[in-house]
Amino acid sequence: MKIICIGRNYVKHIEELKNERPDSPVIFLKPDSAVLLPRNPFVIPPFSADVHYEAEVIVKINKVGKFIDQKFAHKYYDEISLGIDFTARDLQDQLRTKGLPWEKAKAFDGSAVIGEFFPKENFDLLNLGFQLYKNDVLVQNGNTRQMLWKIDEIIAYVSQYFTLKKGDIIFTGTPEGVGRVDPDDVLVGKFGELRAFKINVK
Repeated sequence: MKIICIGRNYVKHIEELKNERPDSPVIFLKPDSAVLLPRNPFVIPPFSADVHYEAEVIVKINKVGKFIDQKFAHKYYDEISLGIDFTARDLQDQLRTKGLPWEKAKAFDGSAVIGEFFPKENFDLLNLGFQLYKNDVLVQNGNTRQMLWKIDEIIAYVSQYFTLKKGDIIFTGTPEGVGRVDPDDVLVGKFGELRAFKINVK
């Protein structure tokens, strides 16, 4: 299993981090060791003093595909969920300043939260609202209609570079509202009233 992540896919998130708007999807990868195991807390790593949550809609690939046409992309996933791309922002800023890759800041153990999956037929994927609550306070309130590149566009684009395999996970980008986590925080991801995950921070 590989975890494929899309960066800078929401304009207001690009603006809040003062990044440039890309001409094509920004892709980075996480190893399978980045997955936070079910019912485990997220432990803030010792090498960062500023870890941020980034809530994202995620999809699970259901079959092998390469050079997928966008009009057929919907056939390559049946389920969606919410996840968190935990990011060591201080380390990322250092790496970015030096023009170095982000992996140390994005792909560390436990940095990928994968929520409970639900059938995609239950949702309007082009107008899907999702929320992240931190200690019962709404901190991110996104909608897939705000994406620069929609889910099917992402799948088609990514498949030009990587063969997609059954079980692969795609993180589709985060909206505005990212922020720091601290010990004892509780993070809950929802599609409206439908809860996808609850994570304790240590």
